[in-house]
Amino acid sequence: MSFTDLGLRAELLRAVEEQGYSTPTPIQRQAIPAVLKGGDLLASAQTGTGKTAGFTLPLLQRLSAGGRPGARQIRALVLTPTRELAAQVGDNVAAYSRYLKLRSHVIFGGVGAQPQIDAIRPGLDILIATPGRLLDLHQQGHVDLSRVETLVLDEADRMLDMGFIHDIKKLLRLLPASRQNLLFSATFSDEIQQLANGLLDRPTMIEVARRNTTAETVDQAIYRVDREKKRDLLAHLIKQHQWYQVLVFTRTKHGANRLAEQLDKQAIPAMAIHGNKSQSARTRALSAFKDGSLQVLVATDIAARGLDINELPHVVNFELPNVAEDYVHRIGRTGRAGSEGQAVSLVCVDEHGLLRNIEKLIKRDLPKHIEPGFEPDPNAKPEPIENGRRGGRQSPRNTPRQGKTEGGNRNDNQQRRDDKPAQQRRRRRPQRSRQA
Repeated sequence: MSFTDLGLRAELLRAVEEQGYSTPTPIQRQAIPAVLKGGDLLASAQTGTGKTAGFTLPLLQRLSAGGRPGARQIRALVLTPTRELAAQVGDNVAAYSRYLKLRSHVIFGGVGAQPQIDAIRPGLDILIATPGRLLDLHQQGHVDLSRVETLVLDEADRMLDMGFIHDIKKLLRLLPASRQNLLFSATFSDEIQQLANGLLDRPTMIEVARRNTTAETVDQAIYRVDREKKRDLLAHLIKQHQWYQVLVFTRTKHGANRLAEQLDKQAIPAMAIHGNKSQSARTRALSAFKDGSLQVLVATDIAARGLDINELPHVVNFELPNVAEDYVHRIGRTGRAGSEGQAVSLVCVDEHGLLRNIEKLIKRDLPKHIEPGFEPDPNAKPEPIENGRRGGRQSPRNTPRQGKTEGGNRNDNQQRRDDKPAQQRRRRRPQRSRQA
């Protein structure tokens, strides 16, 4: 099957061809015809399977056959949990609509609002937005959501993880009752099913991959190592195997900063990306990583959500995630769209329980390795838990999902505010808050 078999108009086919694609992925083969019919859709697919084009292409086709929006009106609204993902969707919309007379724009927090207000004023066919900034602009009277024809919730599972459910409900009350709803998620969790039941009307259901499975194109490996030797082992593996583009995950923003600085000192170009970084700093780091001038990008889970890098060869879990499902999301950054990738996890004695949870989730035992010169101490014991924390790290038993943990520091700068729900942002405490 080719894209020409899916009923797309010539302008879209031309844009797809110019992007270098000729054969639709499984999610695209199923989602595009379903969206074109105008009904609701509930779709689950692993990251990297082309789900963004799966809703972007048919959405553009439907919009191209309609009228023009009025002042401040929006015809199609795409909600995403993070600004990186919003920017990525915006890039896709711009690329595929280049031969259509449609107006689109991306809005998110951390940057000046006036250019976004100016772009919305004449009306837009497609608005891609994070919930917080959209609610802010609506409350200020800069955007009219009463004429939305199609709503897309992208990465809905991550939006729930980050606590956006209240913002989403507020936005839903601003939309017309009669509209098309498209919900895309990496997994079909019970929470996603509950959201879908209240939002979707007799939806078409698509599940390309089984729940919580990892791509067969990803070679997964575990390296057992003492916690104090992790940084040196990572540098050793990068240099020995000449890894030229590596995405490394840490649990915390402080840990990401520290690791990037230490890799830099070992002549490995590295930068960190997380919620405390300004939008311009995050954009520079992503751009350098994508064009190959930056060898290592160290990221937290939220910051990396929506990263779309063609043929990213290596993902490293410097620390295992506290939630097993996040392991699937992390390594889904590599091995995308059929390309091969490698996912390496550095596991110390503190993380053996987390590793067991991951292997139980994905229903397979991961190969274990010990690198000569970095042998773990067989007598090492997990660090004791004190006040819900293990050796300065959050205890898995007492830690919320990573998406919420990253947003919990009240010292985060203004650029981080849009990654929190609006209700949480407006909360005020009379007493002075403690340092996190």
